[in-house]
Amino acid sequence: MPISISDVSQEQKHRILELAEGHFADLKAKEIKPASLSHHLSALANADGGELFVGIDEDRVTKLRSWRGFNSEEEANAHIQCFDSLFPLGQDFSYDFLRCKGETGLVLQISVLKTRDIKVATDGFPYIRRGASSIVVKSPDGLDRLKLDKGITTFETATVDADPIEITNSCNTLQFLLEIIPTAEPDIWLRKQQLIRDNKPVVAGILLFAEEPQALLPKRSAIKVYRYKTKDSVGSRETLDFNPITIEGCIYDQIKEAVDKTVKVVQDTVLLGAEGFENIQYPDVAIHEIVTNAVLHRDYSVADDIHVRIFDNRIEVESPGRLPGHITVDNILNERVARNGILVRLINKFPDPPNKDVGEGLNTAFEAMRKLRLKDPEITQRENSVVVNIRHESLASAEEIVMDYMKSHDRINNSIGREICRIPSENVMKRVFERLIERDMLERIPELKGKSVAYRKKNSISPISLDIIEEIDVEISK
Repeated sequence: MPISISDVSQEQKHRILELAEGHFADLKAKEIKPASLSHHLSALANADGGELFVGIDEDRVTKLRSWRGFNSEEEANAHIQCFDSLFPLGQDFSYDFLRCKGETGLVLQISVLKTRDIKVATDGFPYIRRGASSIVVKSPDGLDRLKLDKGITTFETATVDADPIEITNSCNTLQFLLEIIPTAEPDIWLRKQQLIRDNKPVVAGILLFAEEPQALLPKRSAIKVYRYKTKDSVGSRETLDFNPITIEGCIYDQIKEAVDKTVKVVQDTVLLGAEGFENIQYPDVAIHEIVTNAVLHRDYSVADDIHVRIFDNRIEVESPGRLPGHITVDNILNERVARNGILVRLINKFPDPPNKDVGEGLNTAFEAMRKLRLKDPEITQRENSVVVNIRHESLASAEEIVMDYMKSHDRINNSIGREICRIPSENVMKRVFERLIERDMLERIPELKGKSVAYRKKNSISPISLDIIEEIDVEISK
């Protein structure tokens, strides 16, 4: 099957040549050996994915780059063949040739996705992307760390050097077993659930049922809540409102207490607004879902606690560990990987479980923010943690959103308006358009009637053809 050849403009060519090499991007000359190319492909797949351009020269002295691609598609055959060893099923990557008028040859553009499994280069070793470098992973510890990061193995099943009585005879276990059906003896049930192995409790068992998990798993099983009286990007000792609150206990109790403490601190936060002092409000359900997500999906092999930082204009929830498997900040709302499957499954058996809709926590948080017309939470991945940022920033007005949309579109209808403005009601959206018409900013397109009604900028000179009318009808019918 022939590889597609795409034409790029001079402007697009310059953007490629000026691309900053880093965690998500790399550029190589066409002389790169296929074996070396496999190192970089493995590194991108084992980290967070990215792009690699083959056919770009860089002067060692001036650091200036130039376009010098393959003379033909066949000249790149050896490079393309190494894809089959890394991606035998033809998934998680794509490649195209790029052609630019006036420039030499075809540049090979390779897009690699973050993969569920570990990708091994042709030398038999996996690589990992760190900044602009592809680093080989040879040590057993390094491979174990990579498996944990990818979600292939999980620390929740590791045994803890403790007496099983820590969970077989705890109040948490006894109370829990009174609720499940059928009732069972603690030791028998815990072993059946693989929470005791080799006569030792595992991490998941300690987190769920030990009365003091923090004594057995220090520095990796508590939640700390901070209040910083500032809007700065980083809090400081000077802006700390009170000593950090440390929340301990089993994770079922931790989640509830952490949410309650956070909500109370937020409710006590008063700032000077346009009309005097006013309370800062966030949807409680968003706080609950984000804290729950942090507790259930963090990497417990990382020796750090969960941090909830409350600022004047936002709440930050930092969860130790990188995103597992093929999950990225871009697909996290649509894809599912349970790093700690035992925790997720068993805590859902508790009375009034914190994860009622398994796998929908972050989606619920996003929806709660949108109902209050607050901006979506921001998810960022740091070197060893994931941070969810809930900002107290309102969306622009519906009128502003519509007019911003019209800067790059010649028309808008009610369904598009509801989608971009996050307004569920057709009548409410209609009133937005009416206000814009009253201000001479929009006008109805006279040729469009009934369900085809659409709007354009006032005094917009762009006759609507029958083809466009039919196109709108097709959109509506979809």
